[in-house]
Amino acid sequence: MSHRKFSAPRHGSMAFYPKKRSSRHRGKVKAFPKDDATKPVHLTCFIGYKAGMTHIVREADRPGSKINKKEVVEAVTILETPPMIAVGAVGYIETPFGLRALVNVWAQHLSEECRRRFYKNCSSISSLRELFKSMQVV
Repeated sequence: MSHRKFSAPRHGSMAFYPKKRSSRHRGKVKAFPKDDATKPVHLTCFIGYKAGMTHIVREADRPGSKINKKEVVEAVTILETPPMIAVGAVGYIETPFGLRALVNVWAQHLSEECRRRFYKNCSSISSLRELFKSMQVV
């Protein structure tokens, strides 16, 4: 094993430690933005993760600069965003203890494999079969 004779600053950021392949394929949402009641209903977040980096050559548009209308090389980040399917909507009600789910409305177009993801024994539970038969359209 090699060893340095003198100390040196570390190479790379500890923010990206450990440097190994991710254990799971799907990313997770760690924080949601604050909800604003004045805005209409919208998609709160969208899952995506950093897949890598590369560079591009583009024409700079900076009037008054030496590099105006010249080609510059810039670093870009590649984000991977898996396809999303809306499976339903949840209605919340304000209580003295915070928000509580009032009603769940499931989409009618769910495939069988999507249902299996939500419930482990989906096919064997009769109450779930009845629920999926009486689903409302979102």
